[in-house]
Amino acid sequence: MNQSKLEISVVICTYNRALYLPAALESLYNQNINKDCFEVIVVNNNSSDDTETVCNHFISLHRDAHFIYLNEPNQGASFARNTGAAIAQSPLLCFMDDDAIAYPDYLSLIIHFFKSNPDTGGLGGRIVPKYIPSEPVWMSHFVSSLVGNFDYSKEICEFSPNKYPLESNMIVKREDFHLVNGFNTALPGVKGTLRIGGEGKEFFLKLKALGKTIYYHPGIIVDHIVETKKLTPEYMYRVASGIGRGEKVRTQTLGTSAYLSKIIEYFFKLGAAVILGLGYILQGRPAKTMPVIQFRIDALKGLLGY
Repeated sequence: MNQSKLEISVVICTYNRALYLPAALESLYNQNINKDCFEVIVVNNNSSDDTETVCNHFISLHRDAHFIYLNEPNQGASFARNTGAAIAQSPLLCFMDDDAIAYPDYLSLIIHFFKSNPDTGGLGGRIVPKYIPSEPVWMSHFVSSLVGNFDYSKEICEFSPNKYPLESNMIVKREDFHLVNGFNTALPGVKGTLRIGGEGKEFFLKLKALGKTIYYHPGIIVDHIVETKKLTPEYMYRVASGIGRGEKVRTQTLGTSAYLSKIIEYFFKLGAAVILGLGYILQGRPAKTMPVIQFRIDALKGLLGY
């Protein structure tokens, strides 16, 4: 592989997703660009399943592409993403989840966008949840963000000041990644059964603070596998409270006033969730009511440290 030809490095952090990882890797192998243009770096973050065997087997069968496998012993997506980025050789870093499936033109659209828009400091795309076997009747637009649903705009646009790409479909220039020292490991993402989220939010807010422009492109798409049997109240609590827990870490770093402002904001959002829930009842869709309200309750619990 001639490293000088590389245009983009895809970093996939994986944790106990041996069942779905091959589809993610196959989707990247089947991209509609020359295989000399990209590399895929798979970072195993202490998986207890047969992830290592699955990865090594895939690499052995696809030697005409550049797939790299390595381990990161420190638990948490931020550690793993930083480890993958540290060995990346291309000018662009793309971060994708281990249970995501990239569309065939995924990488070509990313490369073209950065070439056509040299001012781009970061880029995010659409994430489409693929529910297995089907979408739960209680799922709503306001709760689906917890399982990765992301459809920010129908057109290419710049993210508004407090909006940013989601972690399972985000791209940044390698030089800008290192400019902000990568992802904050105090916001590791999933760490065992504990979740301290918001690493992507903090990352892109730091880039914006440096004057970088972050764009959204609706054509840059990945499907995201969602097993509905795993969407238990306990799981949803971990995800929602992890958002609040991450915001507690982030805002307390900024100061007491920032943290208190976030608490007020979360109480306001809880009130809005109650109104939304009542609206679902009036629409004859009561199953969607409590999940919307519980989301905001759980996020508030995380923010308050419960």
